[in-house]
Amino acid sequence: MSTGHQCLIYEGSPSPHLETISACIKLRLSKNHRCLYMNSEPMVDALCSYLGAIGVDIDEERSRGSLIFVSEPTHLAPDGAFDVERMMRLVKQLLEEALRDGFDGLFGSGDMAWELGPKKDLSKLLEYEWWLEQFLREHPQLKTICQYHLDTLPREALRTGSITHEMILVDETLSVPNPNFIRVERAVAMLDL
Repeated sequence: MSTGHQCLIYEGSPSPHLETISACIKLRLSKNHRCLYMNSEPMVDALCSYLGAIGVDIDEERSRGSLIFVSEPTHLAPDGAFDVERMMRLVKQLLEEALRDGFDGLFGSGDMAWELGPKKDLSKLLEYEWWLEQFLREHPQLKTICQYHLDTLPREALRTGSITHEMILVDETLSVPNPNFIRVERAVAMLDL
């Protein structure tokens, strides 16, 4: 059973993948989920174009609080560094708010290069992904798609993305089990050897 922690790893133009993310958002909106998309302002604008093209009334969804776009990196520490604890507090807060506001869950998707901030410090990425994986297992109302655009991330990010996500997103209707996935418990046991 999927934990809801999916990964989308791609190269080249993000356009084909924005179409997939848009379809996923439309599906989650139909399931009464609040949907959150975190990326740069140009990417948010592009996603809005795709959402509009598939019939999502963006103004209506935003006014009822079911569609939230974040293009300001308020999740970063004041010095611009990626802070795992700060990000996890934000994820927890957003899920609690969505449930309190009457939604059945929260769907979030973000570009990892944008989320890591301008420093692109990968030293925290593995910790963050494993914390998120554990949180998702404990909170099935949360579903995520972590986007790894390899043209904007160092290559070592691919390894982190490929071992920390149980499912790989193929398109809006298909996710496949990730053969490289390592459960955090197994990884810790391996490190203790």
